[in-house]
Amino acid sequence: MSLPPRPSGPASADPQEAALLVGLRAGDETAFATMVRSYGGRLLATAQRILGSEDDARDAVQDAFLSAFRSIDRFAGGAKLSTWLHQIVINASLMKLRTRRRHPEEPIEPLLPLFAEDGHHAGSSAGWGEGADDVVARGETRAMVREAIQRLPETYRTVLVLRDIEEVDTMETARLLGVTTNVVKTRLHRARQALKTLLDERFREARR
Repeated sequence: MSLPPRPSGPASADPQEAALLVGLRAGDETAFATMVRSYGGRLLATAQRILGSEDDARDAVQDAFLSAFRSIDRFAGGAKLSTWLHQIVINASLMKLRTRRRHPEEPIEPLLPLFAEDGHHAGSSAGWGEGADDVVARGETRAMVREAIQRLPETYRTVLVLRDIEEVDTMETARLLGVTTNVVKTRLHRARQALKTLLDERFREARR
């Protein structure tokens, strides 16, 4: 697994993180357990968004923690430990994505908006006004968005998750996926359009 480059800069200003790093570099199992307990939940959420499977996500997080523990001397403290771990779990998740058995993807075209000859949308939008507010009040919006994201074809879902949720910049996303920045931008644009279509459908259902 390729690990993120070694950060440069001063040691961590957080006393708790600094103490944790001392323990990790000494090979302390208690420090390792503390790292897993402190960061495991957030890293699992990241891996699950990329992989779409809780079992695969747990495997990726385990791989990420082991990689981090073995290479902790590469962490110089120039960035937060959580940032470094986040980069490692993204790498682990993408590696698992490449190695697991791939199934033919559903085409994204049926999810893209249709345009009339005058350039305007041919279909009607759901109108996310009162219906959307009602859904937000019931606390269902995040679940709806997560579900809609998981319905995207993997190629587009991965770019959307990396750019819009994990906030990885365009150049780094292109590097991680082995594509050009233009490909990342195109896939991201199409993924956002498709996500809007899926959410339109869900909000229409919520208003019935």
